Amino acid sequence: MGSFVGILITVAALLGGFAAMGGHLGVLMQPWEFVIILGTAVGTFIVANPWKVVMDTGLASVQAVTGAAPGERYYLDLLGALHALMRELRGKGRNEVEAHIDDPSNSEIFKSFPSVLADPALLHFICDYVRLIIMGNARTHEIEALMDEEIHTIVKSKLAPYHALVIVAEALPALGIVAAVLGVIKAMGALDQSPKLLGGFIGAALVGTFAGIFLSYGIISPFAIKIKMTREKRCRPYIIVKQTLLAFMNGAMPQIAVEHGRKMIAGTERPSIDVVENETIAGPGKAAVAEVEPKVARA
Repeated sequence: MGSFVGILITVAALLGGFAAMGGHLGVLMQPWEFVIILGTAVGTFIVANPWKVVMDTGLASVQAVTGAAPGERYYLDLLGALHALMRELRGKGRNEVEAHIDDPSNSEIFKSFPSVLADPALLHFICDYVRLIIMGNARTHEIEALMDEEIHTIVKSKLAPYHALVIVAEALPALGIVAAVLGVIKAMGALDQSPKLLGGFIGAALVGTFAGIFLSYGIISPFAIKIKMTREKRCRPYIIVKQTLLAFMNGAMPQIAVEHGRKMIAGTERPSIDVVENETIAGPGKAAVAEVEPKVARA
């Protein structure tokens, strides 16, 4: 909703100010100038990027418009799942813990935290590093270096739509000039016409320059930043997992390790320590472990 409100204010201020100066809005209605600029921009965007990035840009745009970023409930589920896994690591044997990470979709722990279970990429990230912890051969600094490299790769991939749109935004003013030049060429072919008609052609050509600059700095660039902010928020859970598991590997109790992860959450979405404690000790996390323990005892 915020994106639509911002665009509405931008366009209203632009057109309203132009009309208030005595300009005629009809002069700006040059659809073929916009076809040239936008069509060329879309074509060059497709040429410059792999089809996967093109499709991901559409997904990223939807996520930015809808504000599809992790919230407090998501972070509580994530911290709860990590707490439950770390309790299992401290109190159970290797084979018992491996059952959760080998088949997370059937794990009683992950079933109790649907937000985590619904994010396959993050789920695989968690399971991969819990498996390394179970092996017990890797040193903490080695795991940290490996996590850093993987997170860097993930962030780079997630921000590909942002970088692609930034390049389009940088090219739009030049594409506006191209459209304007074509308009001038058309005007030059009508030099024998009346000054009124010739002036209309020149005015239409200048709309191309205006449109290219406005679309670049007024629409595409701000929207690209919105995508970047949304995608960075969606990458934050990986850093939370990293800090939590590293603290656990360094000897921290599960509840203390969870606090390391909680500190990585931005202040606006960060749940309080009391809420996290209730969720992980007296909430779904404890319930998940309680459900697992009887099954192990029966086995």
